[in-house]
Amino acid sequence: MKTTHPTSLAPASADTGPPLARRADIDGLRALAILLVVAYHVWLGRVSGGVDVFLMVSAFFLTASFVRRVESQRPLALSSFWLRRFRRLLPAAAVTILGVLGVALSAYPQTEWPRVWREAWSSLFYVENWTLALSEVDYYARDSVTPSPFQHFWSLSVQGQVFVLWPLIIAAVWLVLRRRRHLVIPALAIVFGVIFVASLGFSIVETMRAQSFAYFDTRTRLWEFAAGSLVAIALPYVRVRPSIAALLGWIGIIGIVMCGIVLDVQGGFPGYLALWPVVCTALVIIAGRDAPRGGPAMILESAPLRFVSRDAYALYLVHWPVLVTWMMLSGRSAPGWLAGAGIVVVSFVLARIVSALVERPIRDAVALGRSRRLGVLVLAASVLVVAAPLAAWQITIEQRTAALMASDSGGYPGAAQIDSPIDLAVTDLPLMPLATALDDEWVDLKGSCAGELEPVEPALEGSCAQNATAEDSDASRVLVMGDSHAQQLMSPLTVLADQQGWGLVALLKGGCAIGIGAPTWSAAGPPCDEWRAAAIEYAIRVQPDAVYLVVTRATPASVEVLVEGVREIVDELTANGIQVIAVRDNPRFDFDMYECVLAESDAGPGADAASCDVPELAFADEDDFADLTSDDGVIAVDYRPWLCPDGVCRGSIGNVAVYIDDNHLSDSYGRTLAPMLAEMLNVGGRLEAEAG
Repeated sequence: MKTTHPTSLAPASADTGPPLARRADIDGLRALAILLVVAYHVWLGRVSGGVDVFLMVSAFFLTASFVRRVESQRPLALSSFWLRRFRRLLPAAAVTILGVLGVALSAYPQTEWPRVWREAWSSLFYVENWTLALSEVDYYARDSVTPSPFQHFWSLSVQGQVFVLWPLIIAAVWLVLRRRRHLVIPALAIVFGVIFVASLGFSIVETMRAQSFAYFDTRTRLWEFAAGSLVAIALPYVRVRPSIAALLGWIGIIGIVMCGIVLDVQGGFPGYLALWPVVCTALVIIAGRDAPRGGPAMILESAPLRFVSRDAYALYLVHWPVLVTWMMLSGRSAPGWLAGAGIVVVSFVLARIVSALVERPIRDAVALGRSRRLGVLVLAASVLVVAAPLAAWQITIEQRTAALMASDSGGYPGAAQIDSPIDLAVTDLPLMPLATALDDEWVDLKGSCAGELEPVEPALEGSCAQNATAEDSDASRVLVMGDSHAQQLMSPLTVLADQQGWGLVALLKGGCAIGIGAPTWSAAGPPCDEWRAAAIEYAIRVQPDAVYLVVTRATPASVEVLVEGVREIVDELTANGIQVIAVRDNPRFDFDMYECVLAESDAGPGADAASCDVPELAFADEDDFADLTSDDGVIAVDYRPWLCPDGVCRGSIGNVAVYIDDNHLSDSYGRTLAPMLAEMLNVGGRLEAEAG
């Protein structure tokens, strides 16, 4: 019996050349891998390594089909290959994305919507792996209690990229050797061998340096595809005794099943550890070539695995959003055995529906196979069915946000509500900022440092920003240095800078407070100690009128202290004639303060308005801050009276959310602190400002 086969999670059918001899064992292997993925995700909370099986198998079939074309001297027909491949993959994926969008609109917290939008676009256009990789090293990426419902699209994105890249590589080799076609297959073996070695080496190095980024990086996964291609090229020439083949097949199956139990796949892949599932998959493919008696085919070709195999692609698509939605609605991070069984049953039902109503009809439609135009229309319709409602949703929310920001309402006094309270009960206005606008709440000076303000220190590359007035030599110039708290506490300073015509420069690195020996939370870029030293060197070289520093550190559960080594830095700056504006840190919490106050706001007037209030934690030693700011050339800035009035830290004041997460001030609230900062600067020293 002859038929065609899927590539990885794709539905079964060939793309080029005459059909491959049926490998029911690989159908079963694919089904076994998806069952492992689902079971590990739902019940074990781990990653199984099954995706690595998919990646290798996809390259095996893709390469084998093109090799047959080369050997039979048929045209490669790349455009037809791409059209058929994505016509089969994209419609089911688009329906899944659309379904997730509908559930997110009706059931997900609004704070999750921007991530859903962003990753829906990425998944639709097969770049989700890069979106996830960049978010892993983005200090400012918003943390979420639950994973993304689109996170599993990372592997489909990598596959989609390889489905474009691999035919181009094969076509390039064919083009170079088209007059010596007998050399094409050996040349492909060499090319894929080089890719295997180079990508594996890169994968090992990057996994050691930045594993969370490497996990989603296409470049660290190319060797797994290359391994599948090498097996496809070598398989016709491999001969193994039946008894040995059966043994190798069982070793491969047992290795695949045990991989996720023995290895930390999520925390250790894809470096050399990923050789485990790749080698095991190769053993199963090679061992099953001649279907030896006593081999694992008796399991892989069984009826239960054949049943799973028919909906394997759809099951992979739907199981993860079902699991994440359960997490979102239940507020739990992991289901028990009973809830997990329900998640699996729902996933199988949805997979059957997607497969029967979308995937298989489109795949098997004769008219679509004959007409290129119809195939293109299917792809266009698949994109449009997601893009139209997604864009409409985003535009609607953006227009609502813009209208709210443009309204000249007195219902948002923010910090002014502490000193001059007004009756807000009758305003009936939504909380500012809106939940979908939190990404815009990071303080940004917009311009990169240029001219004499451009850092010459390599460690500062990419971390210096300035406002439009900073290059004006006649303007007073203030330099802000520090981590993300310095960035957000800079918000009132940006308002004063605009009012007074000050030049404002910021050296910022998330996770790196300015202090000798201070703790480090930064995972990207140069080490914090190196960056801090370069920042101090920059300040002394540029000679601003003042440096704005956060000099204390707060934590959710311990008293506030001075940042380690900050006294020495303050002394060094003042000794060089630079005034220091010493700022107290804002409180930090062990829960998301914004989501707490948003829930209060949504609950209405009857809700407990004090449920998000947190008693202020005192200094370890009140005299420390007083001693530091009593020196000549140092101005004390303390926003705590407007963050924690009467010793109670509040999540919203004057209809404005004070925080955007568990520890960062919102720009919307920070800007309302500008008059208070102006008064403190007037009282504190030479850098004067008129209260706005």
